[in-house]
Amino acid sequence: MTPAGPVHGTWEPRPATRWEDAFLAGNGHHGVLVYGDPHADRVVVTHHTLVRPDGDDADRRPPRLAEALPALQDRLLAGERTAAEEFTDGRPLRWVRPFHPAFRMRLDRPPDAGHGYRREVDFATGETAAARADWTSRVFVSRADDVIVQRVTATRLTLGLTLDHRLPGAPPGLGIGHGTARTPDGALLSLRARYPGGDLAYTGVTLAVVTGGSTTLTPPGVRIEDAAEVLLLTRVRRHTGELDVPAEARALRALAADGYDGLLARHLAAHRTAYRRVTLDLAADPAERALPGSELLTRPHSPALLERLFAAGRYHLLSAAGLLPPRLTGLWTGDWNTAWSGAFTTNANLNLQTASAAAADLPEVTEALAALVHRQVPHWRDNAREIFGTRGVVAPSHTDGESGHTYHFSREYPLHLWTAGADWLLKPLLDHAETHGAHDPRTLAVLAETALFYEDFLTRTDPDGRLHIVPSYSPENRPANGSWGAIDAAMDLSAARHALRTAAEHHPGHATRWRALADRLPPHRINADGALAEWAHPGLDDRYDHRHLSHLYGVWPLDEINPYDTPDLARAAHRALELRGAENDSAHGHLHHALVAAKLRDADRVADALGRVLGGDYFHTSLMSAHYPHRDVYNADAAHTLPAVLIEMLVQSTPGRLVLLPALPTRLPAGELTGVRTRFGATVDLAWTAGGTATATLRPARTLRVDLRTPSGAAPLDLTAGETRVIGFTTRPPAPLPPPREGTPWHPAP
Repeated sequence: MTPAGPVHGTWEPRPATRWEDAFLAGNGHHGVLVYGDPHADRVVVTHHTLVRPDGDDADRRPPRLAEALPALQDRLLAGERTAAEEFTDGRPLRWVRPFHPAFRMRLDRPPDAGHGYRREVDFATGETAAARADWTSRVFVSRADDVIVQRVTATRLTLGLTLDHRLPGAPPGLGIGHGTARTPDGALLSLRARYPGGDLAYTGVTLAVVTGGSTTLTPPGVRIEDAAEVLLLTRVRRHTGELDVPAEARALRALAADGYDGLLARHLAAHRTAYRRVTLDLAADPAERALPGSELLTRPHSPALLERLFAAGRYHLLSAAGLLPPRLTGLWTGDWNTAWSGAFTTNANLNLQTASAAAADLPEVTEALAALVHRQVPHWRDNAREIFGTRGVVAPSHTDGESGHTYHFSREYPLHLWTAGADWLLKPLLDHAETHGAHDPRTLAVLAETALFYEDFLTRTDPDGRLHIVPSYSPENRPANGSWGAIDAAMDLSAARHALRTAAEHHPGHATRWRALADRLPPHRINADGALAEWAHPGLDDRYDHRHLSHLYGVWPLDEINPYDTPDLARAAHRALELRGAENDSAHGHLHHALVAAKLRDADRVADALGRVLGGDYFHTSLMSAHYPHRDVYNADAAHTLPAVLIEMLVQSTPGRLVLLPALPTRLPAGELTGVRTRFGATVDLAWTAGGTATATLRPARTLRVDLRTPSGAAPLDLTAGETRVIGFTTRPPAPLPPPREGTPWHPAP
């Protein structure tokens, strides 16, 4: 049967042979990579807390540079463009502690002559499954009970079960201990791995409940013969000293009493509800919808591929977010040598991955990001004090999820100079608050501390009384005629203005002072090419061929620059986008480009950026993505960011504006997007047809007037809380932005 609507899952007719192609499941704490081979079933287990200690923590403090800051500022303002290269305490580059897998569960069966193999993952339930002949294996990770659940069935099931730490890159110094014990209805297995040089360890515990047949201990594993079913419940704990394995076993036995179906039902109440809130239907060919993912990936122009990647992106993003937001690899890795330490890279990647959370109605993702932010605020204060000598907070560019200290920096990557991070990381939390109509007091408190940082840091002025951000860093670029540490990077200016003005809105006692500081910052500069300059300071030339688009922070996600209120600067930003190269073809660069293009109503540029990713072989058959073309370096940026791009090209909102179909590619003539949330408190269902008509159904939770923008034109829209409003319009594309005017100055209104 061919699907009548979008497919909420994917499937393959062959087992995975690489861990990168394993199907994924997770609950934001535990994760699994499921190979699904009937003869050698493999489930790699991960946990967000598993980061490998690698030495003394003494050099994981921020550098004490505050006393040297005034001299650096003097030198930079005097024209010494390389002065910041000496602003260091001399330490070598130190990566954050690397994320790693725990172990793999090995289920080895005798070869058979079975047929009809199929493995699949159901995004709506979070279950992965594999089957051949009478053998089936199903796995999910419960959001309700925080446990990995696997059920294997066969007419006569014989298998050997072990927990195996020997994954690629596993360090030889791990202290490994195995435990096996009989239980009344099966066996208990444990694996303890102690990191070298200390008491820190992690332990995995698996309870095997066996129906029928016999169970024999074969340390370090067990052998099960002639069974009808095996139910496996697994948890991982990171700890110091010894774990109370009997207590873990008792907890797992209590859960096992509910069986697979009972555990799944509790999980579905949380997972399926979240996953189903937003759906995308692009009127794809039903025959293409029925294809396995590997085949669909060979059709980069297929709407069915976009449908499935949208669904997969929502599924993987939800599955990776809980205790923490997604890492560079989401919640998954099959190798101890994870690229870039499997860190949270906060100067671009983390916000790109979570970009759909507010609009796509995944508060679980925003709450995970908030948990990371609020847990690290004390370390952010240390960064501000030690590096800049100020009150307030400064966020790091890299974190392992535990430490929020800035210690990952070098001459070529002076990440300790980046001051925009707190505002950048708070922006998604503020969007979430506007969407849901209530601010988290913790977030407003950190926002106030961000403003306090700027109050202390912004001390350098020019003869006209303008304040300047010095040193200033535009991740991860440098001026063509200068060095990485510079003056007045566009991202820093946008972040400072936004933080000060937004903090002023919520803290009236400081409002006058903070708004005055924001108003004294220099305007963005338009360079000789008619483009928004990456550095507003005169004389710093742009270096266009770079993967980051940090200087366009004012366009996305800030809305400081947009075609409606600041058309001159929007034209300059569009010119900057036209001139931007792809450098090394990083997936995050292409999709960041698409997000900015959507805000600037450039459907062709959105389509081009999507086409580069869809046609560049960035996706594994698991539908998790890679950082570079040809599936080079496992990385979640493309997988998690793509849903945000598709939403932004169809629906955009601010607290006072709704924009419908701002950047619809011509190759998507019809479709439907349902459940999108707006920052003015309404949900939107949007449908458009090949005949050029469109309908938006709004369900507002607040009474207000918004500025409505559609391809048909602009008009005020009055909404009443609780009353559904239906709007019809045509899909005629908006007129393109005219060329920028060279040298146009701009400064936002207070």
